[in-house]
Amino acid sequence: LPYKTAITGTHPNPFNPTATISYDLASNGHVEIMIYDATGRLVTELVNQHQDAGKFDIAWNASNQASGMYFAKMVAGNVVQTQKLVLLK
Repeated sequence: LPYKTAITGTHPNPFNPTATISYDLASNGHVEIMIYDATGRLVTELVNQHQDAGKFDIAWNASNQASGMYFAKMVAGNVVQTQKLVLLK
């Protein structure tokens, strides 16, 4: 099991049109992963559920979004992390 709850990476980055966000959960709990655009507007919610500890990957298909910078925000327990993503079309 992972020792730390964190977003461990996004690949590829820059991406077109699909990016995979990898994350680790050190303990069981509620997890939310949301994508925001550069203006702070919520674009989509990828995860909003209870998950057991472990390593996870979630894909985001941004084919209906404009090129630009986006942010993946993970909230898991008392951990809040943000990862920058760049969509190039």
